[in-house]
Amino acid sequence: MPVYNFKKIGPIPSATELIDVVLTRTQRRTPTVVHPGYKITRIRAFYMRKIKFTQQTISERLSGMLTDFPRLNDIHPFYADLCNTLYDRDHYKLALGQINTARSLVDAIARDMIRMVKYGDSLYRCKCLKRAALGRMCTVLKRQKSALAYLEEVRKHMSRLPALDPNTRTLLMCGLPNVGKSSFMNKITRAKVDVQPYAFTTKSLFVGHCDYRYLRWQVIDTPGILDHPLEERNTIEMQAITALAHLTCSVLYFIDISEQCGYTIEQQCSLFLSIKPLFANKELIIVANKIDAQPWETLDADKKTLIEDLTKNSPNCSFMEMSNISEEGVSEVKAVACDKLLASRVESRISGNKVENVMNRLQVFYPTARDNLERDVCIPGSVNTVNERGETKEKSRTGYAPTKDDVGNDGEDEAMEVETNAKKTARELMWENGGPGVWAPDYREDYDLKDPVWRFDDIPEILDGKNIADYVDPEIEAKLAM
Repeated sequence: MPVYNFKKIGPIPSATELIDVVLTRTQRRTPTVVHPGYKITRIRAFYMRKIKFTQQTISERLSGMLTDFPRLNDIHPFYADLCNTLYDRDHYKLALGQINTARSLVDAIARDMIRMVKYGDSLYRCKCLKRAALGRMCTVLKRQKSALAYLEEVRKHMSRLPALDPNTRTLLMCGLPNVGKSSFMNKITRAKVDVQPYAFTTKSLFVGHCDYRYLRWQVIDTPGILDHPLEERNTIEMQAITALAHLTCSVLYFIDISEQCGYTIEQQCSLFLSIKPLFANKELIIVANKIDAQPWETLDADKKTLIEDLTKNSPNCSFMEMSNISEEGVSEVKAVACDKLLASRVESRISGNKVENVMNRLQVFYPTARDNLERDVCIPGSVNTVNERGETKEKSRTGYAPTKDDVGNDGEDEAMEVETNAKKTARELMWENGGPGVWAPDYREDYDLKDPVWRFDDIPEILDGKNIADYVDPEIEAKLAM
């Protein structure tokens, strides 16, 4: 279901570990013995192979790192902004750029040193050039110590990111801290989000799943958002802002009308107005939570007016009441949120270009009358007779599995009355003559031929374009008996 699986990113070794892996593999996979008595061409080939193999190993490792990490320009904008919030887009791109530069430097060093080894005139000079090449490559890797350490920390954190699908049916909960978002998620999904009586218990996005109308729904619990300018929001709050900005979903804005969360209703309404632009083109439900502690009917009129004004002044907005403790209204909130999102998804598809493309391929024809005759509905006379008498024909249940309609009050099967002059069906004849596999109907009775007598004639057998019956002597048996 998830579009991106960041758990497949391989571990990133440190600079020292990477150098040890490269040199050990080069020593193990290439020849290790060379003598001064060898031809100079053989000596050159020996050390050129060492340099080339080391360069290929480093290039493979660094290319694997660059391939595993996602490119922020190619992934969904939600994940791109989430990575920018958590890891800083510039730092992330700089680290990958340093790895790419290191790979290019290693390739250039190997190319230059191989060219010099080609003109080495002794074993000692070729060996010195090989040591210089490997030393320069290892120096390049040592300089990537900070970039490799940063990418390893990013990999560890990305592997713990929620595996959510940005394009599927989604319910997203937002609001101030400690207003009941996580408790609601635990009620409608199988997720086990930690719930505590203090703010910012939820520090990252949590994903759960539930079923509604035989469809799988994705439910996202976001960290609490405080009412202050965007520039002052921390990393925890920006995760919720990113989800609201990029996910097409049904938004549930929770308001604690009992004010047990530590924030007044005025503060919660002020936060709603500050993040209201993020609700554009989304289905919105304002949920008055904790009605077990503070019923909606006994709430102050001024506070009621504040919340009702939010609902009236917001398009596609509904208002509902619920309580996580008494579970009053929980299922209703879930059902309304899912229904609203389903309706909006259907409407968006109908108004899209795909429907127009299909409609262009359809042609509707309206037949025109060929004469002025009126042709009424024709009902067979036998059917009219039965309808006038008020009779109902009972069909035979022979060969069928018994149903609840065939069982009487005493638990015994009732006999099904069948008209005596009615034609028996093939199923009834099959059960009367031994059942399946023993009797089969004679389909020749249904043949539509010019002369009905021909139906039961033997079908001629044709061999080489000639009828075999034409070459059979009708008196052959009598002649054979003589």
